[in-house]
Formats: sequence, C-alpha cells, structure tokens
Amino acid sequence: MTDHRRYAPATQRNRDAILAVLARHLPARGLVLELASGSGEHVVHFASALPGLEFQPSDPDDASRASIDAWIAAAGGANLHRAIAVDAAAANWPIEAADAVLCINMIHIAPWRAARGLIEGAARVLAPGGVLYLYGPYRREGRHTAPSNAEFDLDLRARNAEWGVRDLEAVAALAAASGFSTPLVEPMPANNLSLIFRRRAAFQRET
Repeated sequence: MTDHRRYAPATQRNRDAILAVLARHLPARGLVLELASGSGEHVVHFASALPGLEFQPSDPDDASRASIDAWIAAAGGANLHRAIAVDAAAANWPIEAADAVLCINMIHIAPWRAARGLIEGAARVLAPGGVLYLYGPYRREGRHTAPSNAEFDLDLRARNAEWGVRDLEAVAALAAASGFSTPLVEPMPANNLSLIFRRRAAFQRET
C-alpha cells in the first residue's frame, strides 16, 4: 500500500513553539480551520494536544490533501476532519463558519492576492472575537529582522517575482481593513513571528 504522507523537516522544529502560542489564544471549544495545511503534520500535532477543539485542514493541492488524510488516518484523532480543497484567494470557501483560522508559512510563498484572500475569507467565516493566527517570517518597518530572512527573501523572489517576505505593517493594514484588531506579535524561533488577530465586534467594510 502506498503511503501518501509527506514530511516537512521544519514542522518538527517549530510545531511545539507554535502549539504553545495556540494553546494560549485559541478557544477551549470550537472549530479551527487551517489554510494551506501542506503535509498535514502540524494539524495532527495540534489536534492531539488540543482535544477540545475540532480541526478542519485544507489545501488546494491534491497531493497535499492526500498527505493530510494519510497523517489523519495514521493518527486516528476523533477531532480531525478530512482535508478539503480551499484556495485562500477564492471569493468563496466551502466552509461557512469557524471559531479560529490558522495559516502557517503561506503568505511569503504565494502571491499577495492570496494574503488578501486569506484575510478577507477569515473575516467572512469568523464571528466577533474569532482568532486569525498567522506564522512565518516578516519584515518590520521595512527591514528584515535577521540576515537569514533577507537571504530567504532574495531566494523566494528569484524563484517567483510574486513571492517574498511580507511587511508586517502591510499585513496588519489588510487585516484592519477587514475588521480585525491590531495583531498581538510574539517572536518565535528561527526569526519567525506569530501574529494573533481577533475579529472586531462592530465593523462595516468601506465601499
């Protein structure tokens, strides 16, 4: 039998640090939607440690969804749903409501429209107080936080001109325009950041 599980080495290094942040900021109960779940290793780890939550992984890539489902089958967690196809940039997602939205290491390896779609989509599915969690490398005030991030940014842009390490302030401005709070920013290992946004109670998008 073919094992469809993929392995992302970075997951082993960062999953516990991310979990520690999520444990402090996610609700005790509810549905957590993960965008761009990739191999599926993160969501299986989080679901095992946070059994009071249900986790809905997603990815637009067929092979990634096969990997996610294979990891779920191996883990056997009752609070894990099979992966669904979600394009973060799409105007409509096949899920109407969630209590939290997670996205790890996506917006720097996707066009800017994906970041915009991610934030606007999260605003559609989250109720007031709902959490949007983003993780990855960011520039702050137009500057990289470490030489390694500057090198990574150059490599990304060489691979695809629409990719690159994003400015935290630009991401926060997108979020504010969709009704999210100013993010809580937590430094993470390997020069990454956790951004924790909350959906504001009263918001009307400008037209």
